[in-house]
Amino acid sequence: MAIPIPNTTAVIVGAGIGGLTAAAALRRIGIDVRVHERATELTAAGSGLSVMTNAINALASLGISLPLEEHGQAIEEFTIMDRHGRVIRKQPLPEVAARLGAPSVNISRAALQHLLLEAAGDVPLSLGAEATHYETDENGVTVHFGDGTSARGDILIGADGFNSVIRRQLAGPEESRDSGYICWLALAAFDHPRLHPGYVGHYWGRGQRFGLIDIGHGRYYWWGTKNMDAALSRNWTGDKQEIVRAYDGWAEEVQAIIRSTPEEDILAVPSHDRAFLESWGSGPVTLLGDAAHPMLTSLGQGAAMAIEDAVMLAHALTEDRHHPQTALRAYEDQRRERTRAMVTASRKLSALEQLENPVARAMRDILFRVAPTSVLSRQLEVALDFPAPAGKLGGRPAARESST
Repeated sequence: MAIPIPNTTAVIVGAGIGGLTAAAALRRIGIDVRVHERATELTAAGSGLSVMTNAINALASLGISLPLEEHGQAIEEFTIMDRHGRVIRKQPLPEVAARLGAPSVNISRAALQHLLLEAAGDVPLSLGAEATHYETDENGVTVHFGDGTSARGDILIGADGFNSVIRRQLAGPEESRDSGYICWLALAAFDHPRLHPGYVGHYWGRGQRFGLIDIGHGRYYWWGTKNMDAALSRNWTGDKQEIVRAYDGWAEEVQAIIRSTPEEDILAVPSHDRAFLESWGSGPVTLLGDAAHPMLTSLGQGAAMAIEDAVMLAHALTEDRHHPQTALRAYEDQRRERTRAMVTASRKLSALEQLENPVARAMRDILFRVAPTSVLSRQLEVALDFPAPAGKLGGRPAARESST
């Protein structure tokens, strides 16, 4: 446990994965934290996510161990297939994770949110608090909310997601970057003879993909993508039958889970990110997670990057405990290169996965089949190895720490 940071107060805007992790991390090092969330209820959308090895090791470096495997499922197999279910390549993710000392765990967003709330303990959480703007002065920062209330702190952390109010005031109006496809998401109780505990299957088609992910307890998280004009994906008005038709002729397990999912449980979201923001803060204000560096989902690292951000922010504040604004700039400098690389890699992989040209798709599949396992392992290790600064709060654990 770090020595408490004297007389430092933090206001966090946003109670998503990044905001709640920041609350738990900063509370852990003795900062007085308050979280403000615009939603009137703390409920998570019906989708899943991956808490990757790097995120688990990041939390462990602060002594935070979430019982993830009690509520989710560690990845035991990660297979890329064609749309008929024929194997293109097995990814060595479980082996890389084992070498790095922690699993990668798939879990529902709601379950992870609950675990982070528990880890944050008695941190005050205000719901229905929609931030409108902030004001800074020589002594700190004041955040103003739509209901006329305000909150005062030494530092402000904008963890308010893709459409961050805090980012907008820092960076000005921005356009999102459309990825050219829609994404359908759902959770479903499901079983199938081809599937087994810890299964992750990615199926590639022509301008389409499908993901089938075991999150434990008899439930699967699935997602499907389809190339689509931005205007249509932003305002999709289709129904479940359109999705069923989109995956007609795909692997039987893909068709089966779509058929078994109630239409009202399927979410449709456009897939987009933003141009990378080089400056995340000024004075007593900084950003983390999707507010700082929204990325496409192809790497499955969105939640992990937000968790890493929160932990590294705690590292920085511990290192320079008497100068919090200096610590914010140090945190931003430490995170910029890694998160930029993740945003770029996610977009490049997304474009590769969504290919429509049959020749380009065939070449892609051949390259994946013949790539040496050592090359794939090195690529995975870059993402899965938490880059804790040497000497700060213990670095990466030497061995896997149980989450049970």
